[in-house]
Amino acid sequence: MGITQILFWALSLLALLSAILVVVSKNPVHSVLWLILVFFAISGHYILLNAQFLAIVNLIVYAGAIMVLFLFVFMLMNLNADTEPQKNKWLKIAGVVAGGSLLLVLVAALKNADMKNQLAEMNTGDIGLIKNLGIVLFRDYVVPFEISSVLFLSAMVGVVVIGKKD
Repeated sequence: MGITQILFWALSLLALLSAILVVVSKNPVHSVLWLILVFFAISGHYILLNAQFLAIVNLIVYAGAIMVLFLFVFMLMNLNADTEPQKNKWLKIAGVVAGGSLLLVLVAALKNADMKNQLAEMNTGDIGLIKNLGIVLFRDYVVPFEISSVLFLSAMVGVVVIGKKD
């Protein structure tokens, strides 16, 4: 068993345990912190697959920006047990039935998947490298890239104009 397999299984175990703790945790702030750990484990999987760009973007965008936003929202909300509405037992039963139905659909969809004949290339080739992404982005998609940057700039100016007080 090589170091790559050991890292894969360790990261998989870390991701699964952290994901379970996200769901089981009573405190929403702790759930967000466990979810950040899940994102770190997923970024480790991206690095094992030689996709460094995806790993860094996953850490910056999801673990960095979105989870910090979730933490701010949870801290600004007053999440006391007194103010929490009591859920109807029929609503809980409907949630369990919907989740079970989703699980059934996922199992049925993956039943015929031919996973035994598919192998992932690990630490080989140039797939997922930032250099290749930059070459394709600025050679083939330079016009849509620039149009999207102008669109984002106009959105930022619009937010400043709307948010400006008279």
